[in-house]
Amino acid sequence: MAALAPPVAAVRTAVRRALTGLPGDGPVLVACSGGADSLALAAATAFVAPRLGRRAGLVTVDHGLQEGSAERAAAVAAWADDVGLTPVESVRVAVAGRPGGPEAAAREARYEALVAAAVRHRAAALLTGHTRDDQAETVLLALARGSGPRGLAGMPARRELSGVPLLRPLLAVTREQTRAACAVLGLEPWQDPHNSDPAYARARVRADVLPVLVDALGPGVLDGLARTAALAAADAAALDDLADAALAEARHPDGGLAVPALAALVPAVRGRVLHAWARELGATPGALSHRHVAALEALVSDWRGQGAAYLPGGRRVLRRADRLFGPDPA
Repeated sequence: MAALAPPVAAVRTAVRRALTGLPGDGPVLVACSGGADSLALAAATAFVAPRLGRRAGLVTVDHGLQEGSAERAAAVAAWADDVGLTPVESVRVAVAGRPGGPEAAAREARYEALVAAAVRHRAAALLTGHTRDDQAETVLLALARGSGPRGLAGMPARRELSGVPLLRPLLAVTREQTRAACAVLGLEPWQDPHNSDPAYARARVRADVLPVLVDALGPGVLDGLARTAALAAADAAALDDLADAALAEARHPDGGLAVPALAALVPAVRGRVLHAWARELGATPGALSHRHVAALEALVSDWRGQGAAYLPGGRRVLRRADRLFGPDPA
């Protein structure tokens, strides 16, 4: 028997680790654009899942932003049928008119469609093909944007998205390995022109920044960035646990937050408490920024009788005596 090619083995091993012990008896759905990363993931899942007693399906999303996108989506769906994935869906989404830039709007539309498909099919999990290289790019973008520990934590291997478990099995697998796996398996990945379009920050990091870092510091820099994400994620999780307990402690029966309890917290925990509370008040995470949390922080640690702090959507938070209230107390 011929030895299994190392890139194929690496991708299958990563998928097996992600699916082993996964609760529920529903199928797992692979989000597949037809690019090398998601195509290698889909092929590995088609092989691994049945051997673990699990059905595996595929969802491909057509954003309608490029000529031939419908044909590309149809080709991915036809391939998935051929290799025995089921259920298989090709979903067209509307990107125009959504808030934010085109990249953010496309991402929002894509994940809405993927989650909806997972709910329809009662999927046990949704799988995406993000690799170690994607994680390194995410960390660099977070550094450039001043995102703090939460941003440096990058993409988690598992998270809940509107109640659907989202798994990223390939975060320890390189982009080079997924391309090599596709070549070994005779698969022809689609080359998304957006991935090399300098209009997008991630494309510039991929094409210009990472190669310079690798040339200057060696290929281990990618592992170092991914390891930074893992360490930051562990620290962020610990701080989030502390913040959850502190938020419960700071709540007052009148519905506000007790300023003395907030003032006693270290800044790293207090910022998380105020961020979580702002979300409770209706601020959407995507619109909630550092400046909003800093305005709430000023009501606690730099109180001079100033007026309200404003959250996204015009929601006001006021301080009265030793309480924070929001939005707009009676």
